[in-house]
Amino acid sequence: MALMDTAQIVTLPVARAYANRPSVVVDDEVIVVEQIRVSDRSLAAFVAQRPADDRPELIERALRIGLHALQDAGTSIDVEFVRHEFDAFLERSASVNERAANELDAVLRQNFGDQDGRLPRTLEKFLGDRGQLNRFVTELFDETKRDSAIGRMRALLGSYFDGDASRLAQLLDPTRLGSPMHQFRNEISQGFEKLNERLTAIEAAQAARGAERARSTAKGADFEDILESMLGETARGLSDLVERTGTVSGDVIRSKKGDFLLTLDPQWCKGADIRIVVEAKNRRLSWREIREELDDAKRNRGAQMAIAVFAPEHAPAGIEPFDARYGHVFCVVNPEDPDQASLTAAVKLARLYAIATVVRDEEQIDVGRLLAALAAIKTELDSLRRLKVQLTSIRSTAGEVGLGLDRLKEQLLARVADAEAQLQTS
Repeated sequence: MALMDTAQIVTLPVARAYANRPSVVVDDEVIVVEQIRVSDRSLAAFVAQRPADDRPELIERALRIGLHALQDAGTSIDVEFVRHEFDAFLERSASVNERAANELDAVLRQNFGDQDGRLPRTLEKFLGDRGQLNRFVTELFDETKRDSAIGRMRALLGSYFDGDASRLAQLLDPTRLGSPMHQFRNEISQGFEKLNERLTAIEAAQAARGAERARSTAKGADFEDILESMLGETARGLSDLVERTGTVSGDVIRSKKGDFLLTLDPQWCKGADIRIVVEAKNRRLSWREIREELDDAKRNRGAQMAIAVFAPEHAPAGIEPFDARYGHVFCVVNPEDPDQASLTAAVKLARLYAIATVVRDEEQIDVGRLLAALAAIKTELDSLRRLKVQLTSIRSTAGEVGLGLDRLKEQLLARVADAEAQLQTS
């Protein structure tokens, strides 16, 4: 490269004309520059100070540095442009957001404002203290208005339930000819009349049969026949032996006292001979006479215990259906309606007393428990007597007392069974 003057730098051979246009070719990673002229006095003086051999490298380095500077300047310009555009965008967005927020606030205030909003005004109109709903409910349930719901309901209910002229009073009045209760009253009255007639007929028939049997000489024999059948059924259930001994003399000379003799199963008394004499009493006797006859019957039949069975019309007061007094057991059996359970309970009670009189081995039999069972039986008998008194004196509670009697009867049988369990051989 040759120095033309102090204000020009020639980078291509001098042989080429200065008027030709510069050429720059980029081939992959190589930049080829031709016919480049730079007119600058100070730069020409700077290059002229270098040796001729170093000037090409200097120009190349200058071109490289210049291109790098231009490249960095372009990048800075792009970044600044982006930043400027982004800031402008932010300003526009903030403006748009603020305008949208103001419009939304205005719409919300217009519709939901505390006092001027459409929704509060609408709610107040319908749900407020003076709103349409409050006025509607007030008018609907106003007790002072006849056409309100409460007034109509009161008038309707009054027609059915208020006063003697109400519909309910007419339906429940048994004296009104057309009421259902009147028909029910007539049916009940007719039913009681029929029942009264039936009971009267039954009582008359029983009285007639009783009078007839009282006049009959076979009355006592009939009563003993019934007892024989009932005692046989009881004895079969207990594995005992029953005999009819009213026509057979006993241990006492020319004495036939003791209508029946019940011999206990030996397994209940460890082989001992235990007997119970049964007297059928179809006539009234005093307590002294009863006790004397039972004592005589025990001696005559060699028995440890005696049972007196009475017909209802001849039984002493307070022993129905059975009782234990003066060391004997008493029972009431109605020949017209015999109760097998009462007679069985009386026989079981007599068996307990009879076995207790001959118990000697306290190691095998709990005597204390046996005596407690007998005491409990006596207590149940006292309750039974009290209920019988109530049954005869209070007709209105007959059903309740009858149920009480049934329960006590079951309890008595349970007590007797518990006591018998203490007497079984181990």
